Amino acid sequence: MSATPATKQLDQLGFAYQLHEYAYDPKAKNIGQHAATALGIDPARLFKCLMFGSANAKAFALVPTSAEMNLKSAAKALKEKKIDLLDPRQAEKITGYVIGGISPIGQKLPAKAFLDQSAFDHETILVNGGKRGLQIEIAPHDLITACNAQVLSLT
Repeated sequence: MSATPATKQLDQLGFAYQLHEYAYDPKAKNIGQHAATALGIDPARLFKCLMFGSANAKAFALVPTSAEMNLKSAAKALKEKKIDLLDPRQAEKITGYVIGGISPIGQKLPAKAFLDQSAFDHETILVNGGKRGLQIEIAPHDLITACNAQVLSLT
């Protein structure tokens, strides 16, 4: 398993984490649900990284793959009146990762980070590891530190 910017950052920080690989299916209707099923985990423990913003600010939200992000809550967190999900090419440019492999950890350009409070319903959660078919299992409090995230209700 090759290292990604996400795993390299976690190693530098000295955080405990586990890697989980699965056969990524780009044709899956819901990539997060597909990953959860392939790994045999509750979709509420697998958090998707959604890049969003306005002309003034960019950010990402980590929400369970089993839930939808509340755009009004995300806009309020970013202190913007209106936000949109970023175009995939723009998300890839900001993060340095490809769609389907965007990790909240080790992104190329700094962006504000928000973690849904439901992460604390679990001892560990899973987030993308920086490439398609790779998930990182990590404690929520370590994830907060690794990506300097603010915790709030996003779903």
